[in-house]
Amino acid sequence: MSVRDANHPLDYPIWTALTTTQQALAEGDTRARRFPTEITPFAATADMSPENFAARGALMSPQDIAVLFTPDAVKPPSEFKIVLADTGEQMIGTPVETPANGVDIVTLGVDDVPAMIELTALTKPGPFSARTHELGIFLGIRVDGQLVAMAGERMKPAEYTEITAVCVHPSHRGRGYGQILLSAISRQIVSRGEIPFLHVFTSNHSAIALYRRQGMEIRRRLHVTVLKKQDG
Repeated sequence: MSVRDANHPLDYPIWTALTTTQQALAEGDTRARRFPTEITPFAATADMSPENFAARGALMSPQDIAVLFTPDAVKPPSEFKIVLADTGEQMIGTPVETPANGVDIVTLGVDDVPAMIELTALTKPGPFSARTHELGIFLGIRVDGQLVAMAGERMKPAEYTEITAVCVHPSHRGRGYGQILLSAISRQIVSRGEIPFLHVFTSNHSAIALYRRQGMEIRRRLHVTVLKKQDG
């Protein structure tokens, strides 16, 4: 049994997702796992041993990055370099219900991927790739045919489902679109008997305040580490 199994499912959310609900997507083995890179760069190891980091590295090309969410700071072996080391707040709870007030919410799919990538590139809510939408339901709001707001589902560790890519085009902020989509996506999650949660960088005070106002609470702080293999 992995040491991960003795912890709360959300202490190591990536590992838990890849060994429970989303294990069919997992690349790797009992030492190291990752999502397919065209879906998300999220990865995890069974523990921080050199052997498991070696297994982690074996899954990576020189161009790949690996994004880890862990309770403790990551100190990788010398074959890796740290591209980013930051902290994020893991927030949990069901956001308050926000009426759409006539706003038309649409379900996004493969045909919307270019618009989704364009919006996430502009607003930078976190990694979003060509197949990220396959991880769950993604909802959006269009204005005059343009996708101006979206939110969706990403990791699914055990009975929890992560809300992700909550973003609004800068020209359309202040209209409540973020709250409307946060409410709509959380209702989808709760209707399946799952518990919503999300991650936000510790420095993003405005987003944390928004999520608090919507009824979510900080569960714990996690370390966010982005690794690459050393050149050569």
